[in-house]
Amino acid sequence: MQEFLWLIPTLPFAGFLTLALIGARLSRLSVMLIGVGSVALSAFVSVLVGVSFIAAPPHGYAYRETLWTWLQVSNFRPEIAFYLDALSLVMVLVVTFVGFLIHLYSTEFMSGEEGYSRFFAYMNLFMGSMLTLVLADNLLLLYLGWEGVGLCSYLLIGFWYREPANGSAAMKAFIITRIGDTAMAIGLIVLFNNLGTMQIQEVMLRASQQWPVGSSLAMVAAALLLGGAVGKSAQLPLQTWLPDAMAGPTPVSALIHAATMVTAGVYLIARTHVLFTLAPLVQSAVAVIGAVTLLLAAFSALTQRDIKRVLAYSTISQIGYMFLALGVGAWSAAIFHFMVHAFFKALLFLGAGAVILSLHDEHDMFNMGGLRSRLPLTFWTFLIGSASLSALPLVTAGYYSKDLILWQAWASRTGSPLLWAAGLAGALLTSLYTFRMVFLTFFGEAKTMDAQRHGNRMSVPLVILAFLSIAGGFVELPVSPGNQWVFTEFMGTALPAAAIIPTEAATQHALQLIASVTSLAGIFLAYIFFHRNSGSTKLPVRSPVGYAVHCFLSSGWGFDRMYDKLIVQPYVYLARLNKADVTDLIYRGIALLSKIIHQGLSIMQNGRLRWYALTIGIGAVAVLGLVVLL
Repeated sequence: MQEFLWLIPTLPFAGFLTLALIGARLSRLSVMLIGVGSVALSAFVSVLVGVSFIAAPPHGYAYRETLWTWLQVSNFRPEIAFYLDALSLVMVLVVTFVGFLIHLYSTEFMSGEEGYSRFFAYMNLFMGSMLTLVLADNLLLLYLGWEGVGLCSYLLIGFWYREPANGSAAMKAFIITRIGDTAMAIGLIVLFNNLGTMQIQEVMLRASQQWPVGSSLAMVAAALLLGGAVGKSAQLPLQTWLPDAMAGPTPVSALIHAATMVTAGVYLIARTHVLFTLAPLVQSAVAVIGAVTLLLAAFSALTQRDIKRVLAYSTISQIGYMFLALGVGAWSAAIFHFMVHAFFKALLFLGAGAVILSLHDEHDMFNMGGLRSRLPLTFWTFLIGSASLSALPLVTAGYYSKDLILWQAWASRTGSPLLWAAGLAGALLTSLYTFRMVFLTFFGEAKTMDAQRHGNRMSVPLVILAFLSIAGGFVELPVSPGNQWVFTEFMGTALPAAAIIPTEAATQHALQLIASVTSLAGIFLAYIFFHRNSGSTKLPVRSPVGYAVHCFLSSGWGFDRMYDKLIVQPYVYLARLNKADVTDLIYRGIALLSKIIHQGLSIMQNGRLRWYALTIGIGAVAVLGLVVLL
């Protein structure tokens, strides 16, 4: 079945082309069948390919499929080729399956919207681009998929384009991610110029053979790729686009945050891990960026009123955990958390969408409340997703993935107690802001008169994702309670194991207990502040200092304002000064000179024969004089 690998990205692309060309003339049922069916078939093929890969692993635990040579210029011969190993297989299975559930959910969520076929065309293109990215055998094809998801994010965030704010949010996402994409493009040029190939596995092999650890070229290449990853995955300092991306429809938010786009940076670093091991300083920067980002985003999530913006900052924070894991060499732990995060974050966004839709587009949690009994299915599934995000001990998938990251941040040779402490503090804040969201939305006094329930096309994805948010973690159990490392062993065929310092089992048990207590403490604090004594949360905000801090955190630590003051306003000012375009002065000068010469010569063309004879005589004398003198 592995020879059908090419079908996985091709099917969503086929759906996109069909809807783009004739979607406007199709019925909504036909659009739904094409849009959802193409992704469902892609997921089905992914499962078949995955079963075949696991049951009969190819030589070297990797399969390469070449379709054709893309272009050939001298020794530059990139191909349209796909590469399947344990890493890309996990990514493909998560992207296609979670993407299918989001598409199914969208058929009901978007049923009343105009542009129905346009929406599914964009979603299919998004899926095809992301699958191309994760399956690409060479860096140029990966970059094509990389830019494809960037384009689709612009189209989908600004889907409701009649609202100027939505267009601004889409443009902001596009421009900010272009900064990282530019760095990445330069990094690819550096790699090809020095290693002579774009084929990913060959790049890694030649880099390890030609560049020693700490090589300046390795440092430059890794740093440039990190720039691209930071932009796509919304990490410091390019994180500001993601909260504003909530302007798009909720299924778009789920797809961007759970299965595509923001996880692309995590995949890029994992796929090119050899470069980062050759550049220890850059790899350490990955860990520091992740640790700082997860804390800053968690504090901001704690002050949001919009339920989707809470989840947006939560995504930035959870991607920070993945960067932290990558930075300490816990490659498998990062991908494990990616998989689990895709389950519970898709569930939370889709649950939030169900709440918003049932309350007639209400986003403010302080205008919700009392929905526990009125939307029971949404409540219980949302509660499961929240518990997994909060790493509720033993029973949720999020507990096992986050605990693995915290443990390896402590025990890895490139980890440190400081990084572990940052992750632990982030875990406390995560539980606090997550259950703040739960208590404000589903508990307390009802603030709306009615809440409409949704149909099966929205309910089924919620139930499936709720199940995966619990069961998905049991493929990787720590020393206590199970000591089962199924996921790590499988990923070990594509990624190196973390270099763990030998540590007593008692230490690991103690750290595991501390992490569990921290998670429970955050939930308990949320119960005290936002449910039992909900009025007490307003007291700090009433003071001038408390209000200022609250506004500062709510605005995302003022990064937007800082960038506006330091970059946007000076750029706009210079653009206005240069509105005539200084480079045009050169061409205007040439035109003016030509005009002056023309006017000077035209004086001589007056039609008077005596003037012409005088001019000829003067010219003849000048020529004879030159002949005599020279």
